[in-house]
Amino acid sequence: MDRSMPNGETQSALTQLRAWLANRGPRADPRLPPERELAATLGVSRGTLRKALDELEAEGLIWRQVGRGTFVGDRPVEPRLDLSDVMRRANPAGVMEARLLLEPELARLAALHVTAADLEELVLCLRESRAAPDWRSYEYWDNRLHRVIAQATGNGVLLALLDSLNTIRRAITWGRLRRGPQRPAADHHSFAEHEAIVGAIADRDPEAAAAAMRRHLLSVRRNLLDRQAGLVEAPARPLHPLPSAEPLAGG
Repeated sequence: MDRSMPNGETQSALTQLRAWLANRGPRADPRLPPERELAATLGVSRGTLRKALDELEAEGLIWRQVGRGTFVGDRPVEPRLDLSDVMRRANPAGVMEARLLLEPELARLAALHVTAADLEELVLCLRESRAAPDWRSYEYWDNRLHRVIAQATGNGVLLALLDSLNTIRRAITWGRLRRGPQRPAADHHSFAEHEAIVGAIADRDPEAAAAAMRRHLLSVRRNLLDRQAGLVEAPARPLHPLPSAEPLAGG
């Protein structure tokens, strides 16, 4: 459908809005302030702001959802499957098995298709995860790193699969399995493991990237299930590395 050009007032608000977004920096909250607050910041009416936001949404620079707000970036892929039953039956061991099947291949493809922008964001994730003041912040940057790797494949279907897996993972109360300090230690295993993954992707070495991701996930699985063993009943059957996996001690 044809869209008319924005009028002068809307165009001025659009210019201000683009400048405001450009000055926010890469670590800014992707969710924008409420319309009333943003309109006051830009010195425009809410009606004019809405028209400017309409323009940015049409360009794919932002997305909006009733009840949630307005966000910078691409609209996330929403799982089309009904995952509610899977979530009820899911457990950490099953999620880790699924991650071991999927994520090494994502790393392999990322090494073949990664862009300079992808690498810049991966390096940001590495830096911010090391600087994280608490576990919640660390886990945000950890999750973002794994999702950027999936994005770097350029395959929307695989990204949707990872998003569905993460939806299931978030439904499990992982926090109850964590004990110890309030933030990751300086020698936390994931730091070096993430750096190895990103390094292999930056080198465009698909086999090394897949192997580094597999080692990382085996290390995560070992630590997770060691914690779980002291808090909940052990799985009904033992977990074994996949045939091509590194030994658990190698993570």
